[in-house]
Amino acid sequence: MNASGDGPVGRALRLIGKHRTAVREALGDQRYASLLTKLEELSAVESDDGRAFRRAWQGVRQILLDLPFDHPARLPDSVRLVGTAPEPAGVAGAQELLALLLATPAPAPEPGVSDGTSDDILRSPALSADEVHARCGGAAPPPELIRLAGPQGGDRYPAFQFPTSCGTPYEIVLRINRLLLADIDPWGAAAWWLSGNTWLGGTPAALLGRRPDQELAVAAAALVEGD
Repeated sequence: MNASGDGPVGRALRLIGKHRTAVREALGDQRYASLLTKLEELSAVESDDGRAFRRAWQGVRQILLDLPFDHPARLPDSVRLVGTAPEPAGVAGAQELLALLLATPAPAPEPGVSDGTSDDILRSPALSADEVHARCGGAAPPPELIRLAGPQGGDRYPAFQFPTSCGTPYEIVLRINRLLLADIDPWGAAAWWLSGNTWLGGTPAALLGRRPDQELAVAAAALVEGD
């Protein structure tokens, strides 16, 4: 990492990058996903907005305090940025670090976790066109829904897009499907939802309602922006 600068934030970001594997192992999947979300927020701050910069940095710092006391990437409690000037290079450093962490290869999928192949997708629970029509109150299904051609004919809608027993589609699913261009590439969108995700620490479809919607959206946006 070359863009982070020599201030306290820059030094901290370089430590995270240098010890990124140990950071992930120490934090666990859930807190590591939160760290990525906070780095995303820091990356989006205007470099001359001192208040926003300090607030975003403190979100990152708070997660780093979960690291063991002897962890090489743990920061001294004194690194708070209270009353100090923002670091313009810190924003660029956060962007660079986030790209580095997202480029880290995903671990091999655990047994039973889909790898996103078409056979895996077709084996996942799905609703028929009539069932989806009923779920939508008799109206036409939203175009953002993933719609797949079944092997025996007819349309299949992966069931994760809806609450378990009843109800209209999840709003966050429609939002992410728009990002993933599900109307153009429904198989690619379905593969994202049904495959293990390193950032989220699980399969996005299985995390609906269990993880904040914004974390799912950030993970999907990172994929799109990385293309």
